[in-house]
Amino acid sequence: MNPGRIRTSFRSCAATRSNRGVAYADGKIFLHQADTTLVALDAKTGAKVWSVMDGEAGKGQSGTDAPFVFKDKVLVGISGGEFGVRGWISAYNIKDGKLAWRGYSTGPDSETLIDPVKTTSLGKPVGPNSSTSTWQGDQWKIGGGTTWGWYSYDPALNLVYYGTGNPSTWNPVQRPGDNRWSMSIWARDLDTGAVKWVYQMTPHDEWDFDGVNEMILTDQTIGGQPRKILTHFDRNGFGYTLDRATGELLVAEKYDPSVNWATKVDMDKSSKTYGRPLVVDAYSTQHNGEDTNSKGICPAALGTKDEQPAAYSPDTQLFYVPTNHVCMDYEPYKVAYTAGQAYVGAAVAMYPPKGDTNMGNFIAWDGKTGKIVWSNKEQFSAWGGALATAGGVVFYGTLEGYMKAVDAKTGKELYKFKTPSGIIGNVMTYEHGGKQYVAVLSGVGGWAGIGLAAGLLQPENAAAWHGAVDQGKLPTKDKTVDTAGLGAVGGYAGLASYTSLGGTLTVFALPSE
Repeated sequence: MNPGRIRTSFRSCAATRSNRGVAYADGKIFLHQADTTLVALDAKTGAKVWSVMDGEAGKGQSGTDAPFVFKDKVLVGISGGEFGVRGWISAYNIKDGKLAWRGYSTGPDSETLIDPVKTTSLGKPVGPNSSTSTWQGDQWKIGGGTTWGWYSYDPALNLVYYGTGNPSTWNPVQRPGDNRWSMSIWARDLDTGAVKWVYQMTPHDEWDFDGVNEMILTDQTIGGQPRKILTHFDRNGFGYTLDRATGELLVAEKYDPSVNWATKVDMDKSSKTYGRPLVVDAYSTQHNGEDTNSKGICPAALGTKDEQPAAYSPDTQLFYVPTNHVCMDYEPYKVAYTAGQAYVGAAVAMYPPKGDTNMGNFIAWDGKTGKIVWSNKEQFSAWGGALATAGGVVFYGTLEGYMKAVDAKTGKELYKFKTPSGIIGNVMTYEHGGKQYVAVLSGVGGWAGIGLAAGLLQPENAAAWHGAVDQGKLPTKDKTVDTAGLGAVGGYAGLASYTSLGGTLTVFALPSE
């Protein structure tokens, strides 16, 4: 391949100021702005066709996800779980911007759009007040469960799938109960928002294992039966396979052997804990309590996989997953809620698992069996999205800045190229003039790159990141540099020796046959 470079402007931002892209439909470009404004622009002229305000920025609500267009609707979520924002998803008519429906993550059935009888979880009706009954008092009103991730759609079933994020605050002691329906996979009717089924992966989250990662829809045969399935690689370290029509849980297995906060997900349908992770007390921040630093929890809060999307090949029937191989110390502390202010309540430090030096792996995963087929070690987290091709080659990027090509069946490295900056973008491919190209945008950032991107590697600047401070204080006994950037800086401090800031689009031309 012949690499060529096109310079572009790129800047990594904190999660509350990110923008994950735009959407196009009906001659319009849709943009979700940081202040939660959803705007529709004429694609030819750039003129504003309509705009709506989806939330209130003054309360810590922000718009960081890309809009998603399905049929005649454009969907957006809300960010701000670290500000006590109560999550929701909104569907607007693409023609005029009128709100078609809004479904909340927490609260009464009338607002979550859950039917106590028709909505199921693990095959059973959820019953009345399935959310509010799992919170103490009115805590659900500031309960998190934000929806800043990605949405998938099955037109045959007319269902939209997405995940909800962590409950607020990060301190689990302050919010008793399962905290439904944070940390959950949802299936909603596109036309009405009605919930067909919902499954909570991490009840009463104690580790900030946001559940918003992408939902990959495929048709496969499992146990000799054709299935319409949904596969999700959660931050909690478990890879889930569900029947997307019914919500039946088919597979839930660890996709990194270092995951230790739970022994397994209980798959015994006759068990009282069916579908729940079996939590290990030693790594339970609830069990260990406030102001106790629970050590050696795997994965870290950034998860075994965060925003870097996985890919699927129908040829190999394998998923290709860029992962984080990272553990953490987690110390919850009491925090008070003030609208628009950080509502975190934990100090975190991250590092590789004991005995390991690599902080990432790139793996091939069999979603039918829940098994790792092959795994390649990476020095830092594999933070760039994967691309699987019909040619049997899989591409991905690394935080040091390498764009790599590996054999889809074996994982053997076929090619790599050092781009000018760390890669957190997704590898893409396109055809032009009868020739195929592969491209990737490099520009270090994201949670793992926050130390370099935001200058937090210097201790005097550490308190600038909102996650390390709460109401003007840094409540931790650990070193400032370890807790800056929500704990990611310490583990990734060495990144500065391998790459630098910048924004470059690198394009590769595939050789002609």
